[in-house]
Amino acid sequence: MKVGVVTFPGSLDDVDAQRAVRIGGNEAVALWHGDHDLKGVDAVVLPGGFSYGDYLRCGAISRFSPVMAEVIEAAGKGMPVLGICNGFQILCESHLLPGALIRNDHRKFVCRDQLLRIENTSTPWTSSYAQGAEITVVLKNGEGGFVADTETLDRLEGEGRVVARYLEVNPNGSMRDIAGITNDRGNVVGLMPHPEHAVEDLTGAGTQGLGFFTSLTEAVFS
Repeated sequence: MKVGVVTFPGSLDDVDAQRAVRIGGNEAVALWHGDHDLKGVDAVVLPGGFSYGDYLRCGAISRFSPVMAEVIEAAGKGMPVLGICNGFQILCESHLLPGALIRNDHRKFVCRDQLLRIENTSTPWTSSYAQGAEITVVLKNGEGGFVADTETLDRLEGEGRVVARYLEVNPNGSMRDIAGITNDRGNVVGLMPHPEHAVEDLTGAGTQGLGFFTSLTEAVFS
């Protein structure tokens, strides 16, 4: 599959995401924030970083970039979209996902290898995992606390839309230990930790994040 990776001003992990896409068996296509063009891709990754310097709320300016008009339209038609860290924030600001990401409850940037439990394997980004799989990937954020009102949280839980949950420690104060969620259709996933930094044995936290990138290919041929 052709997977587009968007570069915004301030993106830090776009090249890492492109590499993870290739290691996962797909073709990585570079997309630019200022273009109204998805270049015929089959899926999109919004990478981590500090888009537009996070000078307003994280992701609030990126939400209005030209490429996001195309991403929002494509997502509405069912295209798989994965937002990682800052990408998760952009998805929430774009109203493709509910809730918001706020400053960590301890008011400090956190960088650690984080244990997660995969709770939804029906998305095109998580189908490679077994239900309840526990994986370790890199987490690095300063504004990673997921928040939503009780009604929204109950709906996410009741509809099985919590994709991943923090285990052992809640690193940022996310409500109900939520690390990632999906939309009601299941094609859009936001994840605060960084699976693209856990795809090679040589670097990072191992290879347990690779499933987020092999799942796309498996979904096509299943």
